[in-house]
Amino acid sequence: MTTRKRGEAAPLKADKRNLSPKKMKKSKPVVRKSKNTKPLGLLYVIRRISLFPIRIIWALTWRLTIVVNILIVLGLAYFAINLPDSSALIDGRVKGSVTLLDRYGKVFAWRGDQFGGVITADSVSPFLKNAIVATEDKRFFNHLGLSPRGIASAIRINLRSGRGPLSGNGGSTITQQTAKLICLGEPYNKEIWKTERDYERSCRRTTLWRKVKEATFALAMEAMYSKDEILTIYLNRAFLGAGARGFEAASQRYFGKSAKQVNIAEAAMLAGLLKAPSRLAPTDNLSGARARAEIVIDLMRQQRFITETEANFAIMRPASLSSAATARAGGYFADWIMASGPIFFTRNTTEDVIISTTLDQTIQIATEAAVREIFNKKIDVKSKAQVAVIVMSADGAVRAMVGGRDTKTTGAFNRATQAKRQTGSAFKPFVYGAALELGYTPFDVVSDTPVTYDIPGSGEWAPKNYNDEFAGDVTFTRALSESLNIPAIKISEHVGRDTVRKIASDFGISNELANGPALALGASESTLIEMTGAYAGILNGGSSVVPYGLKELRLQGDFTPLAGRSGGVGERVINENSAKALVFMMYQVVQNGTGRRAKIDGVEIAGKTGTTQSSRDAWFIGFTSDFIIGVWVGNDDNTPLIGVTGGTIPADIWRETMANIIDQSYPLPLAMNRGQSRNPRSLEPLDQSKKSLSKKTILNTIWEVLIGEN
Repeated sequence: MTTRKRGEAAPLKADKRNLSPKKMKKSKPVVRKSKNTKPLGLLYVIRRISLFPIRIIWALTWRLTIVVNILIVLGLAYFAINLPDSSALIDGRVKGSVTLLDRYGKVFAWRGDQFGGVITADSVSPFLKNAIVATEDKRFFNHLGLSPRGIASAIRINLRSGRGPLSGNGGSTITQQTAKLICLGEPYNKEIWKTERDYERSCRRTTLWRKVKEATFALAMEAMYSKDEILTIYLNRAFLGAGARGFEAASQRYFGKSAKQVNIAEAAMLAGLLKAPSRLAPTDNLSGARARAEIVIDLMRQQRFITETEANFAIMRPASLSSAATARAGGYFADWIMASGPIFFTRNTTEDVIISTTLDQTIQIATEAAVREIFNKKIDVKSKAQVAVIVMSADGAVRAMVGGRDTKTTGAFNRATQAKRQTGSAFKPFVYGAALELGYTPFDVVSDTPVTYDIPGSGEWAPKNYNDEFAGDVTFTRALSESLNIPAIKISEHVGRDTVRKIASDFGISNELANGPALALGASESTLIEMTGAYAGILNGGSSVVPYGLKELRLQGDFTPLAGRSGGVGERVINENSAKALVFMMYQVVQNGTGRRAKIDGVEIAGKTGTTQSSRDAWFIGFTSDFIIGVWVGNDDNTPLIGVTGGTIPADIWRETMANIIDQSYPLPLAMNRGQSRNPRSLEPLDQSKKSLSKKTILNTIWEVLIGEN
């Protein structure tokens, strides 16, 4: 027996109350039964394998979703923080615009990106506001910048059309379109993009990443701007064809009124341009613009912006263009102004500029009508012959200009101002002007007989008349009226080529003039505007004239001119008596000579025909007391014309143009010396040793003219 010390705990002992042999049962091992005692089947294995990639995809998807959402939130925060005040986004043009006014102050042309002024969502016509929403984004005022239904619908349409999901319809909201218009807040940088066109093309790219950025930017805009602020940006930034940026500019361009004043039909046409502004521009495609407008009107009706009655009324009375937009007058003239004006206020202007010009739209329309009339009646439809016409006042103010057969074009080659062509016999008035200035009269005599000249480096040259005949002794007047070549050459050689060149140059012929005897026959080149300006100098009494079209240039909203008239009457070239005598001689050209087809009963007309070798160029330049009209006809490739001389088609166009003009105002008689000299003299034999008359001879002959009888 073991004794326990004091304080020692008793040892632990098992409880034997339930362990008696009689009551204890032998425990059996527990066997856990499997829930599925059958062996794993093939289907189970396949299912497990097939679910594996789904589990992988799901794991990646929810992780990617979290990442994308984080990026979107970060992008949204970035765009929102960097968004400027909405007013700073209204006009995003890099360059300004030029508005051209005619002589009466009416708009006839625009150049550059036209911006008509700020228009807001609450000031614009409610019809226009509703038309835009109905057409572009009917849920605009209810969504947060994105329209999942719209995107899904666009993708479905694109796929059905055989395009890519992001090609064609974009399903973009107005907010997304606005984001694209402002290039997601990225300004134009010359170092990145060579031109604005490259910049805009880059902004319009449609890629998945670009669409994500666009969506994020749209959400940021919705967070920072009100719906009206977004719509205001859209109203002012949208391109609507014909150089119009914003609905105010487009409304002024097409209808001659503010976007605040447009009716339902006009609003529908403007909203319809958003689909394809260049293709549907009503100045080029009025029928297409009206057809699109009908669709917009129907959408407005469906969405209950207008009633059934209002819709029917708008369809029955479609929008019409303003007279200026309809006429599209002065395209070549406008191009000339833009090319000749100060470059920093025209082609490269960063400001909105107003230019007052000399153009008369009534005369311009009359001129264009004359060109169409003659070409339709007298020119073969297969002919590629071109034409140029200028109408000018005696002081050089250009009233009308046609630079080619396509009178409605812009930006095309302007044959009136850019084409340098041989002048032919249209140059001869300067030869006779030189002789008159040196004391000869219209009734002095020159011999139309054969003559031969020794041309250094070319050999002998025996000029001929157009008809290969010789007229013998003829007056200066007859020689000019019948456009005889040999008398003109003899007179030129007699007075001196330097004298002739100086007269022509002082009258405004700036191109280099020929050195040989062919100078008198118009072997030199010139432009139509130069030649017409030179003839204006003859009409106004012998003073030089610089043709001009610009009267005044100022900034929009500023009434202080920055530039004034660019031309006008200059220095005297020949004395007034000589000029009047020359006018008389040119009057006979139309009355009895080569220019008879330009004659108008009861109207005094003076002019001169011109036809170059092989009929490559045909000219007629003539004038009444009010206007000088210059006409050129020829082929751009310098190939010969068939059956055309200066006295045919050009004279016909001249007559038709002038007839249209004088319907408005009948001209006064010409100022010319009609009397005959008492003692006509023959041209003295040429002294080959003389290049020009001596100063003493010049002074004596001028004195004789000044004291002699008219």
